Amino acid sequence: MVRIGLFGYGKMGKTIEQLSGDHGVQIVWRIGRDDAQSATAVFLQSADVVIEFTRPEAAWANVRRCMEAGVPVVSGTTGWDEHLDQARTMCAAQNGAFIWASNFSVGVNLFFALNQQLARIMASHPEYHPYMTEAHHVHKRDAPSGTAISLATQIMAQHPRTTRWESTDTHDPFVLNIHSIREGEVPGTHRIAWKSAIDTITIEHAAHSREGFAAGALLAAKWLHGKRGVYTMADVLGLQPA
Repeated sequence: MVRIGLFGYGKMGKTIEQLSGDHGVQIVWRIGRDDAQSATAVFLQSADVVIEFTRPEAAWANVRRCMEAGVPVVSGTTGWDEHLDQARTMCAAQNGAFIWASNFSVGVNLFFALNQQLARIMASHPEYHPYMTEAHHVHKRDAPSGTAISLATQIMAQHPRTTRWESTDTHDPFVLNIHSIREGEVPGTHRIAWKSAIDTITIEHAAHSREGFAAGALLAAKWLHGKRGVYTMADVLGLQPA
């Protein structure tokens, strides 16, 4: 049985714990917001894999602490993109194991593959222009969401006429506009529309609860156990790169 440590014990951490029995793993420790500094290397090493869901300002320090202790880490915190390359470099230097994903939901990662395929098709149809809407609960700190930024990055890689994204409305034909909505307790909805003068093609993923994110994180943690290297959810799911 894989032993899991939870770095972050908010709503996501508690949902992961609730699902742990169904996934055949054991939660051996939990670190909340005020406990991070007391997590020694020996304490962290009692877990086979750490799942980290905390806050953007804390994520890099938490991931670094796990890597320094030699413990594989799965991170689902978004909003700390400026440190991700450092994390990947450190993982390689430490011969560690690391997965970061803007979204661990299996459905979202299938949606990622669909998004890339559609963007690749649209590269040959200049009459269509993309825009995106994403909606989340009022507690989410970052906007646009990490998932939205991942979707935008995928579109830019496949669609040469889209060179950047912006979170404000613009009529620039090279810009992908992302409209962010924060309301209620919405788990997460992402809608991508390709609009022309005569019609619109839309794809959407709507989460019904946090359980999809938690189940995907547990799947990733079990997959990462015993491995070394930097991976993505595409590796976990066996999805071929676009």
